[in-house]
Amino acid sequence: MNKEIIEKLPEACEAPNSQKEKEGFMGNLKYLLIGAVFGLVFIKGEIVSWYRIQEMFLLDSFHMYGVIGSAVITGVISVFLIKRFNIKTIHGEEVVIKPKVFNKGQVYGGLIFGLGWALTGACPGPLYAQLGAGYFGIVITILSAIAGVWVFGKYRDKLI
Repeated sequence: MNKEIIEKLPEACEAPNSQKEKEGFMGNLKYLLIGAVFGLVFIKGEIVSWYRIQEMFLLDSFHMYGVIGSAVITGVISVFLIKRFNIKTIHGEEVVIKPKVFNKGQVYGGLIFGLGWALTGACPGPLYAQLGAGYFGIVITILSAIAGVWVFGKYRDKLI
């Protein structure tokens, strides 16, 4: 893709990371540890369970709706508090949350995402937790997700 096209495209992320300080190995180690704890919570909470995900899509159980709902409520409260009290990062940098702009591609993407979630029993969040738990069939889903991201990146200028 040439430079002129890239400059005209909207940013891939509406709120890119503007962290100014670099983190070394020990700084990045905290992300590995947090990820491992997060994966353990996913396993123990049965969030990575294909059975629980199918229950959700068949409207047989409230379990996953409760998990997702509590995550949404936590996120809403967190964003409110960040904006209200102008909370800064650990390094004292301002947190900027840009307003979201609707795009019809979000509807198509949401439908494709939901279909994939229902068919595979996995959304991108717990894929690696499922792999870590020994569900080795999930490798196909991981490779498919990576291929989907690659295809989107390759044809993004034609899709937007």
